[in-house]
Amino acid sequence: QVQLVESGGGLAQTGGSLRLSCAASGSIDSRAIMRYYRQFPDRQREMVARITSEGVTIYAESVKGRFTISRDNAKNTVTLQMNGLQPEDTAVYYCNYLTSTSSYWGPGTQVTVSS
Repeated sequence: QVQLVESGGGLAQTGGSLRLSCAASGSIDSRAIMRYYRQFPDRQREMVARITSEGVTIYAESVKGRFTISRDNAKNTVTLQMNGLQPEDTAVYYCNYLTSTSSYWGPGTQVTVSS
């Protein structure tokens, strides 16, 4: 089992910044992919960004150039730096830890961007 503890999020103004962090503990897999998803009301979760243990990143088109995902393998943490926030970024953001056999989710954190 892997436990994920999320921090960050909250309220920002349009054009502002927020940082999300997620710390994994338990049965750590050094090859795990760490991802952030977000969920809008009445919609499925969508992937925001992902990063491999080698640091290879993929971003959703909607956040490219504004969000940056990074990770610290020694501390088993992942960070999502969100700049240039827009009201349409308002959602619940979830950290995800993906191994070859399992997928673990954090509890989610609310990000609200006011116009």
